[in-house]
Amino acid sequence: MENFFKLRENGTTVRTEVLAGLTTFMTMAYIIALNPNLLTNFDVGSSLWNGVFLATCIASAIAMFCMAFLANKPFALAPGMGLNSFFAVVAANIAGLTGMTYVESFQAALVIILIEGIVFIVLSILNIREKIVEAIPLGVRLGIAPAIGIMLMNIGLGSNAGIYSETGGPFFVMRDFFGALTPSVAKTSMGSGYGAMILSVVTMFIGLFLIVILAKKGVKAAVLLGMLAASVIHWAGSAVFLGTNPFASLSTASFVPPFADMASTTLFKFNFQGFLDIGWFTAITLVITFCMIDMFDTIGTLVGTASRAGMVDKEGNMPKMKEALLSDAVGTVAGACCGTSTVTTFVESASGVEAGGRTGLTALTTGVLFLACIFIAPIAAVIPAAATSAALIYVGVLMLMGLKNVDFDDLDQMVPVALMLIGMPVSGSIGHAIGLGLISFTIIKVFSGKAKDVSALTYVISALFLIKFFLIV
Repeated sequence: MENFFKLRENGTTVRTEVLAGLTTFMTMAYIIALNPNLLTNFDVGSSLWNGVFLATCIASAIAMFCMAFLANKPFALAPGMGLNSFFAVVAANIAGLTGMTYVESFQAALVIILIEGIVFIVLSILNIREKIVEAIPLGVRLGIAPAIGIMLMNIGLGSNAGIYSETGGPFFVMRDFFGALTPSVAKTSMGSGYGAMILSVVTMFIGLFLIVILAKKGVKAAVLLGMLAASVIHWAGSAVFLGTNPFASLSTASFVPPFADMASTTLFKFNFQGFLDIGWFTAITLVITFCMIDMFDTIGTLVGTASRAGMVDKEGNMPKMKEALLSDAVGTVAGACCGTSTVTTFVESASGVEAGGRTGLTALTTGVLFLACIFIAPIAAVIPAAATSAALIYVGVLMLMGLKNVDFDDLDQMVPVALMLIGMPVSGSIGHAIGLGLISFTIIKVFSGKAKDVSALTYVISALFLIKFFLIV
């Protein structure tokens, strides 16, 4: 362990790395059930759902093992949020255009992911993706981590802990609880979900403040302990105040992996003919769209999280960036072969980094836990969303510290950073926000007489984002 992962050199220990990996797992375990839900339109229990569930666990583990052994970085990977929703829309549109079943169109859409992954492997080997990272101006890079921080806070306070009731949903903490001006308005709009919302808010903030207090006392496992304490509070509150059994799902859960369903629906089930039936122009456009979104989501997550962990040099470059990008690309190909949407580096990796994770042992631990979820997924599912929200909010606040490195007196830096700060949580896309930052940086430089300060590759990337935003959205 010591020799391979260079633990001492990175100022960490096996215990710290394992705890960091467990922390990362707990903050992103939601994807194990949510990804198949989104990709199958919540057709829980179907053969396709079971296939995507296994694909999510296996492809994520493969990607994290690559990250651990190729790059020795603490970053976790899984099917990306946003990209999976886009994939589901594409699959549904293919079904509508061609008349094929959803399973057939799903298998046709997997061809897009396979091509995307192969393209990224080639670009990574040729160092082109690394050159793209280097083409991002330092000022824009400095704003990526804080923007991700705000997005994490938005996820934690917004979309992570949604509540449903007979009056509809999902209802969110910031929009529907704090957004409602009076308790009476909240009670009316949420119906029976109001009690669950109260419990979520209490759980979230107790967990958050407990993490902060433990961190101030120097406890390295502060995030993990805070999440565990918040989970216990939520479980107890569910039983005592809501009259529900938080572990009810375990009584009917199956712990037998549905390998037969995966083999029949998703494993190497590429529908090449269905892919060709959508037309060459549409096919190429979809591949380019997936590539651009994934590329800059990954770059943004790696740069932002590495900056927070002190893994970058003065120019904002991360050692072994090529290997990290290659691991991401291999994960995408593995995802396509197993049967899921684009596998990408997860922003929740920041929680493990904050818990002290500095090497690939953190990623390896998280990958092993994902693989174990093939057998114990029902247990992972009982972790309440409100507990993971506490961790996401805390990590988001810490990532805001990166703003101290931004020169607020320099509009060339400040404007792109400000646009990314609002663009990332609103759009929900790291890649789109970076594109907005690059475009604004380029325009400001050109029209202020400093066109020579912009590299040729930055011009190309900015132009591609303009095309993406206005022509192939």
